[in-house]
Amino acid sequence: MTDPSVPPHDPNAAPQPAAAEAGAPLSQEQDVQWGSFAHLGGILGILPSLIIWLVFKDRGRFTATESKEALNFQITALIGWVALFIVSSILTAVTFGLFGFVASLLYLALWAAVVVFSVLGFLKAKEGQHYRYPFAIRLIK
Repeated sequence: MTDPSVPPHDPNAAPQPAAAEAGAPLSQEQDVQWGSFAHLGGILGILPSLIIWLVFKDRGRFTATESKEALNFQITALIGWVALFIVSSILTAVTFGLFGFVASLLYLALWAAVVVFSVLGFLKAKEGQHYRYPFAIRLIK
């Protein structure tokens, strides 16, 4: 007896193209592309690097390496943002707001460093070369 909820198989039907598997390995071009995007995404914060690392780390060797490097740099930058916030809050309170100007310059310098190093990583990875940030706490091995 056949199940009425399952449509019968038609042997004369044209074969359907296979859909790309979600976990299919990346081509060399895609591997380099996603690896470079992991660096460039750092301009927006930690999420792009994290998402690319989680989604593509098992699908391409280059992407796994580059997204992990970008993610470690973004974690380091996030630690820097938090530390700067804590220190500047305390010093601004102690100096009755005078440190606020210096703190804003430090925030700007940290943002500029993140943007510059993210773009440098993108440009190097786009050429298929590995990029290592000059300073990053490598928490993800």
